[in-house]
Amino acid sequence: MSAAMRPALLGKGENVNTGYLEYKRGAIRLLMIMVVAGICAVPLLSGTYAQATINISIINNSQKEIRHVYFAPGDPNNWGPDQLNGSVIPPGGSFTLSGVSCEGSSIRVIAEDQNGCFFYHSASCGDNANWTITNDATADCGG
Repeated sequence: MSAAMRPALLGKGENVNTGYLEYKRGAIRLLMIMVVAGICAVPLLSGTYAQATINISIINNSQKEIRHVYFAPGDPNNWGPDQLNGSVIPPGGSFTLSGVSCEGSSIRVIAEDQNGCFFYHSASCGDNANWTITNDATADCGG
């Protein structure tokens, strides 16, 4: 083929198939990069980092009535809503909170008695927890 007959966009020694092969190689490289990126993203999307759920049983072995229970996941000063929903834990009674979402290594559990005093407990996110409140528990009554 003479130089006059060769298409203007092709260089010396190239033909139409050379451009197609380079395009195909580039597409295959891009596909491989996307596959590797997808494999790396699987742990992030598969629930590997999903929140744990635990059960927390509160046993009231004190003379006080527990009227409210709160959770503070992460920030110990950021309490969620009352978990007893109008129920109480009477002296000698117990209450189990099931399926508690636990994001980090522990969750703070706060109980409030009839006098407005608070009791604190840190429950591990690795396993179900039992918290026994006794008359000897240190109460935070704001003073």
